[in-house]
Amino acid sequence: MSQDSSQDSSQDSSQTPVSQSHPSGSHPILDFSDADLADLLRRVVRGTAVIGVVVALVLWLAMGWPTGALFAVGAAISIGSIYEWGRLFRHIAARMDGRTGGRGSGFGTATVVGLFLLRLVIFAAVIYGSLKCFHGSPIALLCGLGLALAGLVWEALRVLRG
Repeated sequence: MSQDSSQDSSQDSSQTPVSQSHPSGSHPILDFSDADLADLLRRVVRGTAVIGVVVALVLWLAMGWPTGALFAVGAAISIGSIYEWGRLFRHIAARMDGRTGGRGSGFGTATVVGLFLLRLVIFAAVIYGSLKCFHGSPIALLCGLGLALAGLVWEALRVLRG
């Protein structure tokens, strides 16, 4: 009989609902606001810029200026992409909140999306032009372009970890 009661108590403690271990609102992702997103994007831009400059200088010294320049172009496009995604997110959030535009931009959604796509085309042209002009390692350009993604993943993991 005492064995049955000890089994019941061990089962009760192992079947504790997940919601009791993490009460609602305690995890940072649940309270993530537009201001938190803006701070996250600023940290990613700053980190991408610092890493971009340092790695571009190291590549310039180790592999020559064309490879360092391609990495710098990739890092610059990464920073520009972060700004563009942030602007698009702000506009979408403003529209969802019922405001007409984000940060005083009186543009409609079609105009904002059109400008976003135009900037993507400009980024593609810069990538093509830098590959044709610099003749460095295309891998360096890809690594520079990947800095934004790496920075966003790093910051997202920091937020999720709490």
